[in-house]
Amino acid sequence: MKYLRRAVKYFFWFAIILCITLAVMVALGVVEADIQQMFRDGTKSLWQVALLFAVLAAIYPISGFIKKEIVVPGELPEIREKLLRLMDSKGYSLEKEEGDDICFRRSTKLSQALKMWEDRITMTKEPGGFVLEGLRRDVVRIASFLEFKFKEDSEDNYSKY
Repeated sequence: MKYLRRAVKYFFWFAIILCITLAVMVALGVVEADIQQMFRDGTKSLWQVALLFAVLAAIYPISGFIKKEIVVPGELPEIREKLLRLMDSKGYSLEKEEGDDICFRRSTKLSQALKMWEDRITMTKEPGGFVLEGLRRDVVRIASFLEFKFKEDSEDNYSKY
């Protein structure tokens, strides 16, 4: 169900982007404000564009969302405060916490809207670390950041001895 909801969302997002682009082009005088002039086949092209958007919207949720394992030493109660601080520094706030599962969302409504409310990063505790799930770009960025910060701290602790 989540996949279908995302696909429908992206279909409408692509359509909105097209409408905004066409409106700007009409306002700048680049194209006429007539659909027959804008598209080669006139209104027939709208079905082709809609089909293209449907295909893209069906494919994007598959490639746009991932799960990634990261290595983070320590148990959740020990690292929870540091994890919350690090996520806050990246613009995420705690949405909910259920056992060893933690869910973060973008802190501002504007950044949530720009991500079409698909800004959630879910972290599930696994032995030796976490599994992050969310938008590919955000998960890769956050995973690299967290692994670096926790590795940096563990190396600082080892260098004291």
